[in-house]
Amino acid sequence: MSAPEIRPTLEADLPAITAIYQQAVREGTATFELEPPDLTEMTRRYRTLVDGGYPYFVAILDGRVAGYAYAGAYRPRPAYRFTVENSIYLDPPFHRRGIGLLLLERLITECEARGFRQMIAVIGDSANAGSIGVHTKGGFKMIGTHPSVGLKFGRWLDTVMMQRDLGEGASTVPTK
Repeated sequence: MSAPEIRPTLEADLPAITAIYQQAVREGTATFELEPPDLTEMTRRYRTLVDGGYPYFVAILDGRVAGYAYAGAYRPRPAYRFTVENSIYLDPPFHRRGIGLLLLERLITECEARGFRQMIAVIGDSANAGSIGVHTKGGFKMIGTHPSVGLKFGRWLDTVMMQRDLGEGASTVPTK
């Protein structure tokens, strides 16, 4: 397998990103969203993140979008401004090829460069061993589980919380 190209997302990538996410909503438990958003909504979400100063990347392999990752605000209140939450989604044929970790590593590097200090992963479904494994390899530590907080496909689902420092983490207080 050749190495994927990890690059900033372009609006031209959004139809493929939308298809990947729609499948994740319809068939998976990584997201607790129940209705797949359309391209217009996914474009709005993308623009909100990018215009807000957050990174958004795609992995291109064999000429197609194999997956994507982005960071966004962890919470809207201003005291959380140095903390981001990440999201990673892969097209199923590209699972278990190391692409998720490559996307995560690029996202971490970019978030550090932008001055963020903490990254949170809120992993849908405690049985999502792939995502938990990628985040562990990416330097995240398990910080807790929220049991039975989501209901999808007729069953209760947990969320797993993982976290890692970015840059200096909490060792210093940012000056801005």
